[in-house]
Amino acid sequence: MSEKTKALVGTGILTAIVIVLQSLSIGIRFGTFCITLVLIPIVVGAALYGWKAGAWLGFVFGVVVLFTDAQAFLAISIPGTIITCVLKGVLAGLCAGLVYQLIEKSNRWLAAIVAAVVSPVVNTGIFLLGCMIFFMDTINQWAAGAGFASAGTYMIVGLVGLNFLIEMGVNIVLSSVIIRILDAVKKPKIAN
Repeated sequence: MSEKTKALVGTGILTAIVIVLQSLSIGIRFGTFCITLVLIPIVVGAALYGWKAGAWLGFVFGVVVLFTDAQAFLAISIPGTIITCVLKGVLAGLCAGLVYQLIEKSNRWLAAIVAAVVSPVVNTGIFLLGCMIFFMDTINQWAAGAGFASAGTYMIVGLVGLNFLIEMGVNIVLSSVIIRILDAVKKPKIAN
């Protein structure tokens, strides 16, 4: 099987995993939004098949979020929600792939860890940026209703705080381990 075919099949399998994981994660909540485990296959795909695969997997993630966990924002701004959800997913996968590609020649293990850090940072950063651009009036109301003195504190503590830390920790551990295992499987065994 050619490398191109392997990449296509692998990306297809990871696409299905992204859809299933994001659909199932609706029930896992700490705070306002569900915790996503989808960044794991996005980082793995970006590491194995490149930044284009990472961007594709992130795009699929963003689209699934639109249909599963974006109702509160869709009610406020449909275009803002679409832009935020899709952009945060695409950039999380794209940046993970680019960072991995940049570092992998010197240290694949470090590349996997850095990509696993970059993906949730970009995902959460773009989400917060989208909140500031498209939803700030509503965020101010939510913050006041929740008893926060500032919308910024509410966004960090109330919207993303614990979710971000859990997503980052799980992503760092699982993505880097999965990539390392797959690298070990790909290496040919030396005959005795």
